[in-house]
Amino acid sequence: MSAHPTRPLLAFGLYAGLFAALAMPLAVAFLWSLVVPKAGWFAPDIVPPSLSLDTWSTMLAGRGLIRGIGVSLVISVLVTLLTTLLALPTAYALAKLPVPGKRAIELFVLAPLIVPGLIVGVGLGLVFIRLGLAYSIIGVVLVQTIGTLPFMIRVLAAAIEAIPDDLVHAARSLGAGPLDVARRLIVPLAWPGFVAGGLLSFVSSFEEFEKTFIVGAPHIQTLTTMLWTYLGGRLIIFPNAAVVTFVLIVPAILVFFLAQAALRDERALAAGMGKL
Repeated sequence: MSAHPTRPLLAFGLYAGLFAALAMPLAVAFLWSLVVPKAGWFAPDIVPPSLSLDTWSTMLAGRGLIRGIGVSLVISVLVTLLTTLLALPTAYALAKLPVPGKRAIELFVLAPLIVPGLIVGVGLGLVFIRLGLAYSIIGVVLVQTIGTLPFMIRVLAAAIEAIPDDLVHAARSLGAGPLDVARRLIVPLAWPGFVAGGLLSFVSSFEEFEKTFIVGAPHIQTLTTMLWTYLGGRLIIFPNAAVVTFVLIVPAILVFFLAQAALRDERALAAGMGKL
């Protein structure tokens, strides 16, 4: 059977879109990171007139970039783990239990996505200062979790909803408690949802700025807050900002490719991503 005539065109369009959205910005950021500051890079030059690794050497020698990478990774991992633990009970209730006002609860869960992160950060920043959680890793993890929970709950709810109710009833009738059902049934069968939700949570945390800046700065410096120091003041330092941008984008791309390799079943991936 011959392939559908529109499939090659669709595949070309998808790859072209991927190239435009990821490869081109990554290439431009990498070229800017190699620009010699004194020479600059101005139109109509397609590539910088001079290239050097001086900016990379300076930033790596200063330890600030390495520290920012470490802090961002630690926060992102903690946020992903905490988000998963908090989202699982709510996702199960929305997917399997006859909860009164379920639609209203779903809208309430999605509320943090509607309110701008800056407003959430300002409101919670005052609360965290009074509680002594501001300017700490714990405070940043908690405030970022508020933004990642809606993604994880919605994705997990869609994945758990696809699990047949007969399996859950059979496990309970055989004497399995709630923890056993969750550990031996829900988690293995909803694994694509955990991976997809964890992917969204990790990338969202890794690239989050507003709430991190308000609650954590200047003591907690992630890659995004470091990027602000090079682009947010009166003096814009493009080569230094390009180094941070390149380091910020690459892990997110790697996470997506790793998730694609882990979720080879396209139907499982679609079920895990849910109805976002």
